[in-house]
Amino acid sequence: MTTSAELIEVSERRSAHNYHPLPVVIHEAHGAWVTDVDGKRYLDCLSGYSSLNFGHGHPKIIQAAKEQLERLTLTSRAFYHDQFAQFCAGLGDLTGKDLVLPMNTGAEAVETAIKVARKWGYEVKGVEPDQANIIVMEGNFHGRTTTIVSFSTDPDAHDNFGPYTPGFRVVRYGDIEAIRQAVDANTVGVLVEPIQGEAGVLVPPDGYLGEVRQLCTAQGILMIADEVQSGLGRTGQTFACDFEGVVPDMYVLGKALGGGVVPVSAVAANRDVLGVIHPGQHGSTFGGNPLACAVANAVIEILGTGEIQARAAKLGELLHTRLRDLVGKGGVVAVRGRGLWAGVDIHPDLGTGREVSKALLKRGVLAKDTHGSTIRLAPPIVISEEDLLWAIDQFTDAVYDLQHP
Repeated sequence: MTTSAELIEVSERRSAHNYHPLPVVIHEAHGAWVTDVDGKRYLDCLSGYSSLNFGHGHPKIIQAAKEQLERLTLTSRAFYHDQFAQFCAGLGDLTGKDLVLPMNTGAEAVETAIKVARKWGYEVKGVEPDQANIIVMEGNFHGRTTTIVSFSTDPDAHDNFGPYTPGFRVVRYGDIEAIRQAVDANTVGVLVEPIQGEAGVLVPPDGYLGEVRQLCTAQGILMIADEVQSGLGRTGQTFACDFEGVVPDMYVLGKALGGGVVPVSAVAANRDVLGVIHPGQHGSTFGGNPLACAVANAVIEILGTGEIQARAAKLGELLHTRLRDLVGKGGVVAVRGRGLWAGVDIHPDLGTGREVSKALLKRGVLAKDTHGSTIRLAPPIVISEEDLLWAIDQFTDAVYDLQHP
């Protein structure tokens, strides 16, 4: 099995069909570029859904992983290891929080935040037993565990996976009054993505996050920011909440925290919140393992200089300026996003998002559709300006090709 066609055939025949990949088999990657098993190169404009903010094979991250692989990979949290203190202190300093609770995947981090918010509600706020509720948003994507899909409004993620976990109130994203009306004495938190990625890179109205912060403070409830996709440099700031000067009670982090090498996630909060968790009440065999911490420590050091955030802001301005010029031309209906992250709506008459993605694939660009005719563009932040402009040109030409078959 050496060709793309052979590998795809076996993959389709022997794996569960929980994904619908584009017909490319990647073999090697460096920086913003990948190469398939047939030797063709592609510019990666998806970045593993923002897991690869720093590109494929970032030298600092790979070196940290190599050194750690040769020394120690796993202890479990039954013991301390020599990378853990630096990880907790470094991520705590980056977020401005007292404590860090490490896990592996973004979904696990969201589950952790839900558990912590409920326990905090009972033990600190004084909510009646088993009555806690958390306000969540329409169009949310926080993962696909049974609890999380219970409050998903995406039929693919939600339907036929019941019975569902109670305790969630779904309101319209970007509508502060909807949150205000949903709050009651048993509300313990508001779980919000500062930018909804899976929904199509939806940016809420200016001031919305600040209003959520004010409401949570006034009502004595926790603001929980899911920055799994939006955090760690992607938007041109360390966190998307930074654009409004908002500091949530809990940061939920993942994806880029693992540098594209290993799954690393975490919840960061102050002691008055995360301090409700005691030994035996929550954990993970692999959460906070030595290899994960070594990689994440390299990521935190990279973010500490501010250079990657500034680069995302600069290149993001170029990306959005060029994409906005396409609106109303060639089938492009709308462009949204922030930093080096964009959602581009294509007119449905032109084709589906998957058809656009396939057209981009033919032109050497990897991108992915979401929700019908929306294309997400999120290249690694290390991409060169020349390559970014080339990708936008390929996008323009791909749309033109669909208009003139």
